[in-house]
Order: sequence, then C-alpha cells, then structure tokens
Amino acid sequence: MAKLDYDGPILEIENLSISFFTRLREIPAVMDFSVTVQPGEAVGLVGESGCGKSTVALGVMQDLGGNGRVVGGSVKFKGRDLAAMTAAELRDIRGNEIAMIYQEPMASLNPAMKVGRQLIEVPMIHEGISEREAWARALDVVRDVKLPDPERILKSYPHQLSGGQQQRIVIAMALMSKPSLLILDEPTTALDVTVEAAVVQLVKDLGKKYGTSMLFISHNLGLVLETCDRICVMYSGEAVETGSIKDVFDRMQHPYTQALFRSIPLPGADKNSRPLKAIPGNFPLPHERPPGCNFGPRCDYFQAGLCDRGDIPMAPIIGDDRHFTRCLRFDDINWHAPVTMMAQHQATAPGKVVLKMENLKKYYEVAANALFGSKVGARVVKANETLSFEARESETLAIVGESGCGKSTFAKVLMGLETATEGQILLDNRSIEQIPIQKRDTQTVADIQMVFQNPFDTLNPSMTVGRQILRALEVFGIGASDQERHAEMLRLLDLVKLPREFAERMPRQLSGGQKQRIGIARAFAGGARIVVADEPVSALDVSVQAAVTDLLMDIQRQQKTTLLFISHDLSIVRYLSDRVMVMYLGHVVELGTTDQVFAPPYHPYTEALLSAVPIADTSVKKKHIVLEGDVPSAMNPPSGCPFQTRCRWKTEVPGNLCEREVPPVRELAPGHQVKCHLSQEMLDRMEPVIQVAAE
Repeated sequence: MAKLDYDGPILEIENLSISFFTRLREIPAVMDFSVTVQPGEAVGLVGESGCGKSTVALGVMQDLGGNGRVVGGSVKFKGRDLAAMTAAELRDIRGNEIAMIYQEPMASLNPAMKVGRQLIEVPMIHEGISEREAWARALDVVRDVKLPDPERILKSYPHQLSGGQQQRIVIAMALMSKPSLLILDEPTTALDVTVEAAVVQLVKDLGKKYGTSMLFISHNLGLVLETCDRICVMYSGEAVETGSIKDVFDRMQHPYTQALFRSIPLPGADKNSRPLKAIPGNFPLPHERPPGCNFGPRCDYFQAGLCDRGDIPMAPIIGDDRHFTRCLRFDDINWHAPVTMMAQHQATAPGKVVLKMENLKKYYEVAANALFGSKVGARVVKANETLSFEARESETLAIVGESGCGKSTFAKVLMGLETATEGQILLDNRSIEQIPIQKRDTQTVADIQMVFQNPFDTLNPSMTVGRQILRALEVFGIGASDQERHAEMLRLLDLVKLPREFAERMPRQLSGGQKQRIGIARAFAGGARIVVADEPVSALDVSVQAAVTDLLMDIQRQQKTTLLFISHDLSIVRYLSDRVMVMYLGHVVELGTTDQVFAPPYHPYTEALLSAVPIADTSVKKKHIVLEGDVPSAMNPPSGCPFQTRCRWKTEVPGNLCEREVPPVRELAPGHQVKCHLSQEMLDRMEPVIQVAAE
C-alpha cells in the first residue's frame, strides 16, 4: 500500500475512552483522553504504572485483545478513523505506517531466526520489494542504528547480541518501512544508563533523519525532557496536563505534575537538608476511583464540595503553547510558593568500620564446552578484580556501574552465596569470605541481609505477609515465645510504615511499593547491621521510590545500619549516598565521597556515567558524552586498563600505556582514589559534566 501524503496531524486522539470487560464488571482503563501528534513531533506520555499509558498505545494499534474495547471517542491516523478500517487496511498500516517498539526487545524478536531475515521481512511484506533491495536497506538501517559490522550482525541470532544491540535491532526493524508514526513503550527501561543515553540519542537523530513522529511512553521525566517536544501527563486513566516541555516543566499547572517533580531527586535534593516529598496515599484502582478529581484524595490543594463534585474537563492555560490542565483550582494556587520543608535531619557521623574488603577476587571457571562438562580449554571469568574498600556504621556506600561490572557478584560473595577466589572480607575483623551461607552462624546471617530489586520474586505467594516476617524471626531466633515474635512482627510493620492489618494480607493484595516494604521489614527482622540493597527502587514508580528511599534512610538513622546501595541511577545515588564506589569490568575505578565523585576531576568512566543520567530540569546544562560499544566480556577483558576500549581520553596518555598496563590506584585527595593513567595536569583540566543554573 502506498503511503499517504498528508499535511495535517499524524495522530489525533480525541476524548478516547477504553474499558476492559470482566465477568464481574466493566473496568474503565482510559477516560476522555486527547492528544495530538503533529508531523515530525515527539510527544512524551508519562505517569505511574497502571495509569493507562500502554493502553493508549494499544488503542492506537487497535490491539486491545478479546476483552478490551474503545467505548468512546476516536483515534485518527492521518485523518482516517482507525476504528472504521477493515482488518486488511489495519494490517497494511501496522508495521508500514505505524510501528511500535516494546520495553523488552526479545518479545519482538524470533529467537530461531537470524536478525537479517527478520529485518528484510518487513519491507518485503509491506512494500513488495525484492530480497536484494530489502537486504541493502537492512544494511543501511543497521548502520543508522550505529551497530558495528552490519554484515555480521545480520547473520547473527538474537541471543548472540547484547541487550542494547537487541534493542537497536528492534528500532531498526521499526524503521525498515520508514513509518510516519513510531510508538515507543518504555524502550530503555531494561538497559544500562550509558546504553540508554546512546539509544535515546539515536532515536532523536533518526526521528530527524526520517521525519518520523513519535509517541514516547515513559515514567522517566528526564528522558522525556531529552527526547520530546511536548508532554502529556497521565494519572489514573486521564490526561491531567499537556503542553510543551518548557511550559509543563517550568510552569506546571496541575498538582499531580508538581507532586511528581517533588518526588524525584533533582540536583540540590539532599537526604538530610532537602529531603524528597513522597506523594501521600496510593494510586486508586480502576473500580475504586473517587468522585470528581481522581487525584483529589492525594492532593495538597483539594477543596471538598468543589473538587469532588463531578467530571472535570481539561482547561486551557492562556498564553502558553497548547497548554491544558484538568484542575479546577489552577488559577487559585500559588505555583511559585516555596515547597513546605520536609522534616530535616542532622547528618549522621559514620561510626566504626564494620566491614572491610581487601583485594577481593572472584573468578569463575567456564568449560570451553560447558554443555558436556569438558575442562579442555577452560576459560576464566574475572568477575571481581582486587576489590578493596571499607564501610562504617550508619554509612551509605553506593556501588555503581553497568551490567556485567561485578556489582552483584561482590554482593553474592558478601552474602555467602559464593565464596571468594582470593582476598579477604572482614566483618568485625572476622574473615567470612570462605564461609558459604549454609555454614555461617545465625548471627552472621542476621547481620548481613539483602533487599532485592524485584519485590515480586522474593515473597512466597501462598503465605501471608505476617507469616513471612514471623518465619524470618524464627530463623534468627528472635523472641522467646510466639507472642513475643508476633509483637516484634507488628513492630516491624510499624517500622516500614505499613498498617498492622497488612499482616493478614497475601502478597498479591499489595502494590509493588508495599511488597518492597515487606522485603525491607524481613531484612531487618534479625536486627541487620549491614544491608545490601540491590537496585531496591528501580522496579518502582518515581512517587513510590521517594517513599521507599526515605524509609531506608529513616531505619538507618534509628538502627545505625550500614547500607550498601547497588544502583545504576546516579540521581538517587547522589541524593542518598555518603560515599560512592564506581565499578567497571570487575575493577573499582573510582572511590570517594559523593561530593568528590560528582565533581571533577573524574575517572573517564565516571564522567561518561554522569553525562548519561537524564535529569528532569530545564535549568541543568550537561556535557554530552556517548560511550561507543558495549562493556567487554569478563571472559575476554581488554589488555591494560579495563576501560581503554571506550575511553575518550586514551589518546592523551603517551606510549600506548593504557593498552599495556593496568593503571595503579592513585589518591587524588584524602579518601578519593582513581585507577587511571591520566596525568595530574590532564585531570585538572576536566570540566564539570552537570551544571545547574544559579537560581
């Protein structure tokens, strides 16, 4: 089918309402939703999980499944109503005129088919071009998405590519027919921050090159700022504010938008002097929405008798660029009033050293023919190389780096799930690196606990929440009787700020943030002294993240816990950590206080990491550094400096030193060390990556 020449809006969604029908009831997922995407424009759709963002995308694709139906409004693509099209017309438009990129790349790729074959199918089916033409176009598009050695990539199977490469192939597939509209549904959530930065830059460049309009679905306001021209904020099935990026970010006119921004750690936020403000209460379930304004029960400006009276229409903001808000009181609210200060805290001085690592190494031996157990030509994976650091009582030490840098391996050795190859881990001056968890005494197990990334995987679905906490108390030998343990379980629920009646609930009856709180309560059941928090908030919405990080800080202040916070989100790291350890390919490349690590001079890898962090603030200026390539394999690391294959400063070091020798650890200032060959003079020339305009 020939593409239509059309000069009006590419996508017009007007008063769209979508419901899902179950045997019990109709569940309204999207209500009275309107958004327009002009030619070449990128519109960001943001909001918390369950607000209806993906349902809108599926409504555009006319792919709502058996029980989903459009119950009101219309979706027009280039002026044509998609609901009025036949199945054959829709099939022609999908993939050809409208393409969609999903969150998980492997959901879009056939694992049994080579990448090239999957790419050439798209134009061959939709445009009827020859295989040779399609192959030439596939090579062009793979070059466009900046993948090395396109010929090899096209002849590879999906499993032979990294996550970032798979996502680029999915983008290439979407672009094969040069669509007019590209829908991106959280396309970078599963990727490292450096890969995310490269993919985002790629999407922007390709949007300009092909003139593609985009609907970019995300919960990350920083990403939307970097990629989009306009934004639409959703809450509980409704658009609550739409406008240009500048209008909405700098002159927001809806209390939910304001609350979202207050709950994310922008530069300047500090866990002690400027804590984040979490949004009170919980997101309403679709069949339990309040009368009037959906956000009313959580809103600081709620007025009974006005905000809960009836449906609230979108109202225009005079003078701004197509800026609308679903708020009756936007004219009465003083949007420039200073934020009510949250409770401030005295910074806690770190206590004695409780944990010390000295030259820790963890190697894995992998058989060349692992399937058949052959040891011939066995290769070594160097997951951790000479890790050395110490952590003190009441201190938060953040461990940052990309996937495959060895963060989780080090956590497993510390927990006793693995034993060390070399080196020492001292807990209160007692070596524990060779004691697996089965042989550790109860006190050691209780002392070092872990909070995992995904709260859904760590709770037993067939056991009540209270029983799961009681089970931990029994294992740790807490309490002399059932009554004492029951009282302690209720105290732990109080500690994580959950109602005591939750003890009788099953995990499926809790939200993601509530489940994570149960995971935290269980970790502290034995009075844990060291808690390893492995990406504890990355699976949660931004508004819930603020509440959970605040909770961890509160417990730390009360119990003097040492917190090892593993994360790739440098905004949260800057907000809550006292010291930061940057890891790359098993090595510690930089270690220092948060202020030292976030200000120049940096290790070149730290510099690239900071540049990759999306920041939801229009006043922030950021140096743009995109890392080329992926993290090398720990089975075949580069010679010399582990980072030299991706370092933009390498040419400043004479005599190929970076390729020949692993750099020594140098102290730049008391407590601040880097592993780098750059001269002091070069380090002194480094400029700040992130600059915040003076208020």
